[in-house]
Amino acid sequence: MWQQLLPGLRITVFFTVLCGLVYPLAISGICQLVFPHQANGSLIPVNGNLVGSELIAQGFTRPEYFQPRPSAAGNGYDPTASGGSNYGPTNKKLIDRVQASVEQFRKDNPDYHGAIPADLLTASGSGLDPHLSPDSALAQAPRVAKARGVALERINTLIASLTEAPDLSVLGEPRVNVLKLNLALDRQFPRR
Repeated sequence: MWQQLLPGLRITVFFTVLCGLVYPLAISGICQLVFPHQANGSLIPVNGNLVGSELIAQGFTRPEYFQPRPSAAGNGYDPTASGGSNYGPTNKKLIDRVQASVEQFRKDNPDYHGAIPADLLTASGSGLDPHLSPDSALAQAPRVAKARGVALERINTLIASLTEAPDLSVLGEPRVNVLKLNLALDRQFPRR
């Protein structure tokens, strides 16, 4: 009986060590050498303090900051509860939440009169999308400019300078990282 079981046990131990230890350690080591910023979570330090990751949205509520997409992750922007709302387009809860988002956006941004970009009203699949479309950033620009006492053109120029192109020029859409944009605001136009 042991003659039949031992080869299977040896193979199991071998592949457990290979796939469970050697491979992950080798890949982690390569990533630390080649892509250390990304391998460590794309963390952003400011004056020696970590303020966040460029990969995970944070809730900004003050008028002098750009606000990210709504979040369905836990109580909002909780990386341990990542996930979408899973509400269908006819679900009353989704309709009510989007209407509340429209009302809140209009209240917070009275100087904006165009159509509200969809990504300001809907959560992403993860609930933690750190990016906005350039249109969503431009829709919030009048509020941010007013709160910081800066000309709107200067805020729009900052948005344009931080707009990232689609990956490889074809994958995805142009986007603006909200955390990077808000940090650039604090550097260039400190709050009054």
